[in-house]
Amino acid sequence: MKTLPPISDAESHVMEQLWQSAPQAAEDLAATLGASQGWQPSTVKTLLNRLLQKGAVSAERDGRRFLYSPLVERQAWLGSQSISLIDRLFGGGLAPLVAQFASQRKLSKADVAALKALLKEQGHD
Repeated sequence: MKTLPPISDAESHVMEQLWQSAPQAAEDLAATLGASQGWQPSTVKTLLNRLLQKGAVSAERDGRRFLYSPLVERQAWLGSQSISLIDRLFGGGLAPLVAQFASQRKLSKADVAALKALLKEQGHD
């Protein structure tokens, strides 16, 4: 699978459904997303077309309908979104991200231990 180009929040809902179960027809996606997001079938089809154009999903003909599948793994997308967030909001620095998080929420002992383990793993004893 390849790296996913930037996608909107709405498109990410479609991708989440496809990562959970693929392939799926537009009608099936519309039924699920219509219930959870309040979207009309035309909205889901528009989002699927955008994702097709971005190369994020594939469409395979199945009789009179198409079955859609993701072309990018969820973990790869999460990684690229995380890097993008850090770059956009914190100038690429991890320390400001952790500082911001810590100022909003107290770090638990497990959080501190996990951060220490990550630093040790990276060779920063």
